[in-house]
Amino acid sequence: MTNTGMFFRMLFSAVFRRRSRAAMAVIASTVGAATLFCLAMICIAVPQQMNQEMRAYGANLIVTPTGDTTGATGDAAGDSGAAGASGSSGDADAAKAAGIDAAMVEHTTEMVAAKGGEKHATYRYENVRVNAAPYVMAGVDAAAVRNLNHHWVVDGSWPTAGKVLVGRDVADAIGLKVGGSITIGYRASDNASGASSADASSAAGESSGASSATSSDPSDEGAASHGEAGGETSAQSAESPESDAAAQSSQSSQQMQDGRVSSDIMDTTGTEFRVAGIVDTGGSEDSIIYATNADVDKLTGVKRGVDVIEYSSGASDLNALVTSINDMTSMHVKAQQVTKITASDTRIITMLQTLFWIVSLVVLVLTLVGVGTTISSIVSQRRNEIGLRKALGASSAAIGVEFYVESAIYGLLGGLVGTAIGYGLASWLCVAVFERSLPFNWGLGVASVLLAAIVAVVASIPPVHRATRIDPAVVLREE
Repeated sequence: MTNTGMFFRMLFSAVFRRRSRAAMAVIASTVGAATLFCLAMICIAVPQQMNQEMRAYGANLIVTPTGDTTGATGDAAGDSGAAGASGSSGDADAAKAAGIDAAMVEHTTEMVAAKGGEKHATYRYENVRVNAAPYVMAGVDAAAVRNLNHHWVVDGSWPTAGKVLVGRDVADAIGLKVGGSITIGYRASDNASGASSADASSAAGESSGASSATSSDPSDEGAASHGEAGGETSAQSAESPESDAAAQSSQSSQQMQDGRVSSDIMDTTGTEFRVAGIVDTGGSEDSIIYATNADVDKLTGVKRGVDVIEYSSGASDLNALVTSINDMTSMHVKAQQVTKITASDTRIITMLQTLFWIVSLVVLVLTLVGVGTTISSIVSQRRNEIGLRKALGASSAAIGVEFYVESAIYGLLGGLVGTAIGYGLASWLCVAVFERSLPFNWGLGVASVLLAAIVAVVASIPPVHRATRIDPAVVLREE
């Protein structure tokens, strides 16, 4: 029999003669591998799943026109707005021409989609009057908005032709019910000059709060959306930039004639709509009236670009995506992250990853202790055998290699079983919590098995070191 054959024969003989001790070492490695692999799979899967879950609460990226397309000064036409507008058109015409046209919306959407999955919705804002009081009306694609904002609670139905979706604050202020009617008036003077709807929406894009799922806190820089285009009186937040636009709109509508306020402010005429539903989010969306784009075009008599594009992007690096959009100056749009959505996502993931490392360190220490204790017990039982072998000429290195290989076998067996158990636990957790299946990560699986073997070998170093220092004379004298 060759030396290699004799080595493995002695090795397996030692393992099977002490099956209970071997089982203890395997179980210790199994528990460690199962826990670590389960935690690692969850740590990898949770950020992806969490990102998808957070995306259900609204946009994490918004795009608005840059200042040179708003037309507030009347000096230039909005490059992404309605064609043909110019400085000579006047403030009102320039305001109507503001916004992001359909081609630019499509181009921006292609850029976002190239970085990952995306859902988006567009919003066009106009200042309107209901019972002579100022409000903000948003022209939307109802299907797109509904697909983007799953957290919206709608009593009734979404807007269709001739029907509007009214925010809860508006409904309570006016006393509206589902199925009732509302007369909405549009005045060009309310949307002219610095108070144009495009200006208000652009300011909304630079202010805070993407949706009610985040917060209506107007001080959060970079978090913007359609929700902040409105407040509680003029459908706009008092502290956000769009509130200034609303104030200007209110002032501009109060035209002075012979030192008196024009009776135009008391004009309650307009177009009658049916109330299809009432939206209640607890956020600034509750102060806006939503209608189809076609109805807004018909009400204003002007078809122009949108003021805000909201994206729910699956891009792994939103900062890079925002930079790539903003670097293309020819697009005349500005992209921003919705800070409160992305910050919440990041905080949760960071917390979970920190917890993963802490638990992993604890599990590693416990595994080392468990395997090390078992190997130490095996060495004590084989003390006489080791002394006899050394007396017959076996080297310390040969004895050490045998114990290290034996420990590695325990670690490999425990790693295989533990990895399988860990994957089962991780899959069960993902199905139970996220209702999604979890594919097996083969690279992580191989690393888990190898780590279990390495941990077992490392744990056996102290007892093996003691075994190689046994004095055969002492052992034989005891016999």
